[in-house]
Amino acid sequence: MTSVVVCSGGPRNELCSFEELKSKNALFIGADRGALYLIEEEIVPAEIIGDFDSLTEDEWQRASNIALNVVKVHAEKDETDTDLALLKAVSYCPSEIILTGVTGGRLDHFEAALRSVYRIQVKHPHIHIKIINSHNEICILLPGEHTIIRDEKYRYISFFAYQNEVENVTIRGVKYETTNDCIEIGTSRFTSNELISSLGYISFSSGICLMIRSSD
Repeated sequence: MTSVVVCSGGPRNELCSFEELKSKNALFIGADRGALYLIEEEIVPAEIIGDFDSLTEDEWQRASNIALNVVKVHAEKDETDTDLALLKAVSYCPSEIILTGVTGGRLDHFEAALRSVYRIQVKHPHIHIKIINSHNEICILLPGEHTIIRDEKYRYISFFAYQNEVENVTIRGVKYETTNDCIEIGTSRFTSNELISSLGYISFSSGICLMIRSSD
């Protein structure tokens, strides 16, 4: 499985752990200050991209000298740096894209990142895309059946309707199971469930489902 990790420039304490990702030879892309975060983790980015307006001149020189490929863009642009980095990640035709460094800071940046993930996930359903920080994993689910593997890092699992109502929802392998139910826009009824089996699944016929796995 080819994994591409996109690291953006949100608060450093919100980043995911890179150790497991380094051990499975993931490819790393830094967006703006995320480029510096990767280098500080002793990771050589395959790509760094952005306007780099959050870096000092010394930091910029360090990042641009270490990265294998550098794409510097104008500060005034239609796309965010994270958006550009995600599009670059897609160009590697990966099976998985992990995005970190987009939580815990500016809420508009997080919302923009989530919408970018949604747009790319719909366009490229064969790529598994998720946002990970120190306590959470977020992904967009499209209609169909999705296997959920038990992970001790994440005790809780929640489901939300992201676009329209999520219809004919069946969830198995969790503490609170449901059959042919509906996740309505605005409801919190599917929050803080728990996976009690080694494998669970959710299936639904229509709508877009936002799945969040969390730890305390």
